[in-house]
Amino acid sequence: MARLLLLLPTTTYRTEAFVDAALKLGVDLVCASERPNVFEASAPENLITLDFSHPEAAASIIAELARGHPIHAVVPVDDLTTVVAAAIAARLRLRANPIAAASAARDKLLMRQSLSAAGIPVPRFTRVALDDDPARVAPGLAYPVVLKPLTLSGSRGVIRADTEAAFVSAFHRIAALLRRPDVEVSGDGALFLLAEEFIPGREVALEGLLTGGGLHTLAIFDKPDPLDGPFFEETLYVTPSRLSAEAQAAISDVTFRACAALGLVEGPIHAELRVNERGPWMIEVAARSIGGLCSRTLRFGTGMTLEELILRHALDWKIDSLDREHRPAGVMMIPIPQAGHLRAVRGKEAAEAVPGIEEVAITAHLGQELVPLPEGWQYLGFIFARAETPEAVERALRDAHARLSFEIA
Repeated sequence: MARLLLLLPTTTYRTEAFVDAALKLGVDLVCASERPNVFEASAPENLITLDFSHPEAAASIIAELARGHPIHAVVPVDDLTTVVAAAIAARLRLRANPIAAASAARDKLLMRQSLSAAGIPVPRFTRVALDDDPARVAPGLAYPVVLKPLTLSGSRGVIRADTEAAFVSAFHRIAALLRRPDVEVSGDGALFLLAEEFIPGREVALEGLLTGGGLHTLAIFDKPDPLDGPFFEETLYVTPSRLSAEAQAAISDVTFRACAALGLVEGPIHAELRVNERGPWMIEVAARSIGGLCSRTLRFGTGMTLEELILRHALDWKIDSLDREHRPAGVMMIPIPQAGHLRAVRGKEAAEAVPGIEEVAITAHLGQELVPLPEGWQYLGFIFARAETPEAVERALRDAHARLSFEIA
């Protein structure tokens, strides 16, 4: 029986989907997290604690485990585990990205440097030290500028500044965020920020799968809501894209070139791009699949989930089809409107009654402390829709969201 290692941070939304896919495939599943599982002592061969901030040490632990129980594939499910997965795969000689490539995709500054050197269209950028005086740095920048941490994901800590005063304020706000006990940063991520040119235009996301260095575009998502700042909270994803075929081909081409420039060759990728009259601009490319519960919008072949497709690729098993089902689909990540504690959720049944809505999944629990962006990283939940056109999907998502209300104290 094939044995598969899943790297599952305790903060991920993705655990259930990947575990379900592994069970469907009938593999012997090993789950590793950064915190001990209460059942770990009774199942030491299947539940493991790893320090994701030390990839080589984690790889040594897994190599020792694999001596008696061979592991045939390793899959990271979130940004936090991509470099660890590469280190483990290198030690066990498994199918995966090189460590250097995974590290470059994980660090926004390294990514910018690699992509710029390869001629990939990216924003102009500069590194800002956290021990710098932001009032001294601000006059040397061209505005508007986007200031962001090097290693956080999901738009956490990303702030647009249009003036020198706004830059100084954003700098101090991000520095305070990086000092929070629930934020884990190390290396350059704890020493520097990235300041980059704001690129106007429509934002899209590309979901892809790399095989032997070649890119299969699985889906291109439109993001209908403008993402112009000062914060960059993502809400709507709708596929297929309504951009022209030529624009979509250019998006796939730039993404492929970006992956090659970083050295990414195997596994899922999730890319974020801006598209304007000058073409597509690469904002980020991550060596993992789409976050949150958003993968539920994607089905392949005769109903295969994205997670099953990823696991089959990692195991080098046959994949009958990489074609996404043709019916338009979309998701709304329900934003947190204000800080506080969730007291009540109303209108869920009314939202689910909207034609085209498949599910309204409220992932925040009553009593939970809610922290909006840019300090937070979670959502209140997710709304999923399918319809005959992308426009109908978008309307259904907006209608369903309008019927929900949240009491936050």
